[in-house]
Amino acid sequence: MGTGAEVAVACDVRRIGSPVDKLGDEALLAGLGAGDEELTAAFVRRFGPKVYGVALAILGDQAAAEDVSQAAFERAWRHGSSYDPRRATVGTWLAAVTRNLAIDAARVRRPTPVDPSALLEAAGVVRVGTEAEVLAGETAAELRAALRRLPPEQARAVVLCGLAGLSASQVAEAEQIPLGTAKTRIRTAMGRLRVALADPGGCDD
Repeated sequence: MGTGAEVAVACDVRRIGSPVDKLGDEALLAGLGAGDEELTAAFVRRFGPKVYGVALAILGDQAAAEDVSQAAFERAWRHGSSYDPRRATVGTWLAAVTRNLAIDAARVRRPTPVDPSALLEAAGVVRVGTEAEVLAGETAAELRAALRRLPPEQARAVVLCGLAGLSASQVAEAEQIPLGTAKTRIRTAMGRLRVALADPGGCDD
């Protein structure tokens, strides 16, 4: 693996189901760093939806999210040796890499609000933030239904926390709103989601 283009090409759908897909995350990361094409393809297949979902949650633009996803895999390829399994899983580490790249990209452009349910669909309901604990065990359909019943700005805030793992200050930066407003949206959305997921009719007020 020598160029960013090769990262994109690596996700060849004809290879899905290969025995390498059964390897552990760390083995695939090591293969990515070593330039093994088959292991690189498996790595991209495994983490592509998560990486894209995190980037899309922050940037709100498909083309920009694709660019950041490409950059994230390139960063993983170049700096995978810095990964420390004692500190995080490969998926969490890669999500953090993606998040940082996306935030850097967001600083030079104004994000476009995205339908939160579309973010969940894009990332396969990936959860990397502490606020997402309340969502554990819920299906994608249940989450989308509950999110649709929230005001859009609240839904985006909770998805940015639960999907992309952003802090309140990072949500404020991504949404270009005051920190206090971001905290209120997250807190209110989490409360309403708890009610909605416990009682499908409990989030109508």
